Amino acid sequence: MKLNIQNYKEQLNEWPQNGHHIMAQYDDEKIIVYQSYRPAIGLFAAKHQFFGGPFSLERMTWIKPNFLWMMYRNGWGKKVGQEVVLAIHLKREAFQKYLENAVHSSFKSELYESHEAWQKKVKSSNVRLQWDPDHDPYGAKLERRAIQIGIRNQFIRSYAKEDIIEIEDISAFVAEQYEFVKTNQLEKLQIPAERPFVPKGDELQKKLQLQ
Repeated sequence: MKLNIQNYKEQLNEWPQNGHHIMAQYDDEKIIVYQSYRPAIGLFAAKHQFFGGPFSLERMTWIKPNFLWMMYRNGWGKKVGQEVVLAIHLKREAFQKYLENAVHSSFKSELYESHEAWQKKVKSSNVRLQWDPDHDPYGAKLERRAIQIGIRNQFIRSYAKEDIIEIEDISAFVAEQYEFVKTNQLEKLQIPAERPFVPKGDELQKKLQLQ
């Protein structure tokens, strides 16, 4: 596995406790995002290193750069249809492009001139962004907000293949670490090392409401 792994409790002391933050593992070339799928889709992607086979290019797909938010969403890979957990090494410039083209999934009066104007942008947008409460390993809500990004149309077509550097199946790692969660041994829990990601551009940062 090529992810940089670090003890959960050690990271916890370094993370912001509230506000809007894109928590992620990244470097100058790439950023890691997570998705979970049923085996037919997930195993195909891991084997062929692109999304194809039964993966649909006609519907919106959501990516999450925050590992623990993904674990909350997929029940640590135990939910039906989300058994295969993928770490997608995504080109950083592609992630930047998604953010630049994103429209909030809910109305923000401080960002959109009217509710009608926002609705028009949502309908025509190919990228959505949504802020949700982040979660701890047990699934409890936190004050900090976590981002997820929905992509469709030309963005999902580029995401499925050309925007990806590598796809890793991390299902075994997730199952291994979930044992520490189930037995209340968080001092042993290892997860991908994450820190706040700040995209380029003051206006973009303002649109994202980063804090």
